[in-house]
Amino acid sequence: MKLTVKPLKQKDAGRGLAAIDRAAMREMELENGDYIVIDGRSGGRAVARVWPGYPEDEGAGVVRVDGRLRQEANVGIDDKVEVEAADVKPAKSITVALPQNLRIRGNVGPHIRDKLSGQAVTKGQQVPFSLGLGPLSSMSGQQIPLKIANTNPQGTVVVTDGTEVEVSEKPAEQITGGRPATGEGPSVAYEDIGGLDDELDKVREMIELPMRHPELFQQLGIEPPKGVLLHGPPGTGKTLMAKAVANEIDAYFTDISGPEIMSKYYGESEEQLREVFEEAEENAPAIVFIDEIDSIAPKRGETSGDVERRVVAQLLSLMDGMDERSDVVVIGATNRLDALDPALRRGGRFDREIEIGVPDADGRLEILQVHTRGMPLADDVNLQQYAESTHGFVGADLESLAKEGAMNSLRRIRPQLDLEQDQIDADVLESMTVTETDFKEALKGITPSALREVFVEVPDVTWEQVGGLESTKERLRETIQWPLEYPEVFEQLDMAAARGVLLYGPPGTGKTLLAKAVANEAQSNFISIKGPELLNKYVGESEKGVREVFEKARANAPTVIFFDEIDSIAGERGQRMGDSGVGERVVSQLLTELDGLEELEDVVVIATTNRPDLIDAALLRPGRLDRHVHVPVPDEDARRAILEVHTREKPLADDIDLDDLATDMEGYVGADIEAVCREAAMNASRELITSVDPEDIGSSVGNVRITREHFEQALEEVNPSVTDETRQRYEEIERRFEQHESETYDDRDVSRTFQ
Repeated sequence: MKLTVKPLKQKDAGRGLAAIDRAAMREMELENGDYIVIDGRSGGRAVARVWPGYPEDEGAGVVRVDGRLRQEANVGIDDKVEVEAADVKPAKSITVALPQNLRIRGNVGPHIRDKLSGQAVTKGQQVPFSLGLGPLSSMSGQQIPLKIANTNPQGTVVVTDGTEVEVSEKPAEQITGGRPATGEGPSVAYEDIGGLDDELDKVREMIELPMRHPELFQQLGIEPPKGVLLHGPPGTGKTLMAKAVANEIDAYFTDISGPEIMSKYYGESEEQLREVFEEAEENAPAIVFIDEIDSIAPKRGETSGDVERRVVAQLLSLMDGMDERSDVVVIGATNRLDALDPALRRGGRFDREIEIGVPDADGRLEILQVHTRGMPLADDVNLQQYAESTHGFVGADLESLAKEGAMNSLRRIRPQLDLEQDQIDADVLESMTVTETDFKEALKGITPSALREVFVEVPDVTWEQVGGLESTKERLRETIQWPLEYPEVFEQLDMAAARGVLLYGPPGTGKTLLAKAVANEAQSNFISIKGPELLNKYVGESEKGVREVFEKARANAPTVIFFDEIDSIAGERGQRMGDSGVGERVVSQLLTELDGLEELEDVVVIATTNRPDLIDAALLRPGRLDRHVHVPVPDEDARRAILEVHTREKPLADDIDLDDLATDMEGYVGADIEAVCREAAMNASRELITSVDPEDIGSSVGNVRITREHFEQALEEVNPSVTDETRQRYEEIERRFEQHESETYDDRDVSRTFQ
């Protein structure tokens, strides 16, 4: 039966499977676990185990196989192949050869048999193989190349539980036979790329179609594309995608590294560039990959070096002068698209610009499946959970997470390893597993690379650690958590989420603590900006800082941007003297970022202040900081809740009544209550240390208690920081905000309240 080849899903690659849609399985009378032969081009042949197809392939006449099987069958994506049932005998015994530099002590045969069980193998075949965590690493970091030296009986056989596995004395490098690998492309297949399905389709139609089917473009009477520019944040997979495409279409692959072709001698840089293109044309079809193209082709008007200008000019003429394409495609990759010379970005040179963005949750799951494919994961590791909680992580970050998790597992078994021996015991290797704890520890040490300069780790503060303020917490949940957690509700109601929230109130009431808690509960990235750090003495730098913060937030959404003490950078325009207008320009930049032409998707701004009268009125209108949340002085119930939070772990005496303490603390805000609890604990420790012999402190410390008297002494030391007059001012501001929310807001009313 003729079927169309498609790539396998990332999680199923490397297992010798062929996923066939159920209609084709019924027609060929195949069952799950049967074996088929795939006949490709030029005598290419692969044997695979049948697996039920994916729901989206139902009735499409599709067979999905991974890159290794496609290479063995000598076929590419969308090729038609002949598929028939195979009569494959079980193997009585097989002989395998390990790489020369793999040193393992003990009988490794049973472990290899367990890993290869159910796979069809042929003499001379190279099989990617995972043994524990693998002391060797290939592209994905977990697998070692194993060579099949001999099989009994001869031909293609299936490894079963009864197969005897022997290890050859010869290393894999000395075993000959089998189908030679074709092409010079790197050994990366489409299954090794996760989360970039749409981008991969665009790249394939620009590169693969013209090279394999030029007649399509001749029929349309158009020139095939000459170049593709991949751009996006570092670590998203631009280089990996170029290598995978080159490998899949079996094209000659050459790459240019900017610094390598630069020379101090006049004209030599251009000559080296010409040589690369000439070599590619001689070996067509070919792909010329220029990584970090901005380093050799910057804007000519902004570069001071004569060499860079000449190299840009040479690159332009080479891309224009390729003889009717000569089956050469240029792929450029950069994470600084705006730094590139604009002449390169026109049609006829780089015809298509494809953004390789930060992956979403589904994409992150695919990437994690790629990097843990050969890893011995414990049952408690939930990759879905890590995919959902790693906002802003690019492919390189997720690869680091998987590697670091494996390294944590290695640290656990390190005491069992005898590092003085040349060989490692096979049983020790096989016992290695990567657990949930290993991954959790790994996650703590990895920062999303796209947020590295401004990233602040999501605060470890929960709603339980914020005492009282129930109505304030509820408003924050509705404004920030709900749009991120239930986007479908907002979409159904055609309702836009709030852009920003202003938390205002007296000092010490818990505004910053609330912002930390909401960032933690929303499970989003958290960028903390302390107002004055954006201000710079150079013209334009302060506004640039604001722009960069919002650019990074958009690229790594969902993100909470937290401006602490926003009045320091967003004061009323026209009121400041002697700052060269930098404050007004920063305010203008903030206004355009919050409500400009570029939409803020899944980005929420939280700002705090205890002087709302100083903030520019334009920032407080709907569409910008459109929710104004008053964080009030806590009432008695709230003070009781705050006391519970701060005394939860403290050893309290029986005479402590938190209700009485809360009643005595009229006017105390959250910071004052925390100070009282800390001072009471200090009083108890002072009493213990001064009354007990230093040698007996260790035995006496278990009996220490904080008494009512210690709290009374603390209350004499710590006075309330908010007076009745201050409280009334903020309540008046709250009334005015509510009154003006549906009208044009004039903050002179608030200014008068403070005056």
